[in-house]
Amino acid sequence: MVIPVLNEASHLPLVLADLAAASGILAELLVVDGGSSDGTGAIARLAGARVAGASGGRGAQLALGAQQTTAPWLLFLHGDTRLPPDWAGAVTRALVSPPAGWYFKLQIEGAGLGLKLLQAGVGLRSRWLQRPYGDQGLLVRRADYLAAGGFQPLPLMEDLDLVERLASRRRLRCLGPALLVAGRRWRRLGLWGCLWQNWRLRRAWRRGVGAEALAQRYYGNKTKAIKIWQ
Repeated sequence: MVIPVLNEASHLPLVLADLAAASGILAELLVVDGGSSDGTGAIARLAGARVAGASGGRGAQLALGAQQTTAPWLLFLHGDTRLPPDWAGAVTRALVSPPAGWYFKLQIEGAGLGLKLLQAGVGLRSRWLQRPYGDQGLLVRRADYLAAGGFQPLPLMEDLDLVERLASRRRLRCLGPALLVAGRRWRRLGLWGCLWQNWRLRRAWRRGVGAEALAQRYYGNKTKAIKIWQ
């Protein structure tokens, strides 16, 4: 289990509590801190997690986390998510299923028809286009992860970069239950603002714009505090 974080003191205890409820299936729990100033690392240690540090953005954190663990399966989660009550059963079933990569359904914190339609669209994109993103989690055999080249130390688009390579080798399948993702970015920018920004970033990525330039667009003057997609 690898969780990249940056200043997630208000959210990390919740996902760690979810994990603790079924700790028997976790061989390792590594939290990779991007340089938090709010005590995130201390919270992770108090919860029994091992903590490593990595600068350069979420891609570098995820790559380091995979390197510093040894279990045959890797589960990557963002630090601002909540696991569903039946997550352990879903993961256990995946471990004995035919080889595949696995992801959760997406549920964004909040209410409204717009979010429901968005979540339905994400489900279709993930299934038919084989493009789940990092906020849906990723469960993958280490051998498949390594064969696909693993996470690259990108400051943005590291999730899309990996799933495109992984999907060319293994079918990506849904675990079933939904991860609850913090809705702070959606509240800040609004539903259509987030969709518009995401679409523009993906289009630029497809056209060959580098991840560093995209990170500058995404974070603006806050690029020194690059964190996970909120």
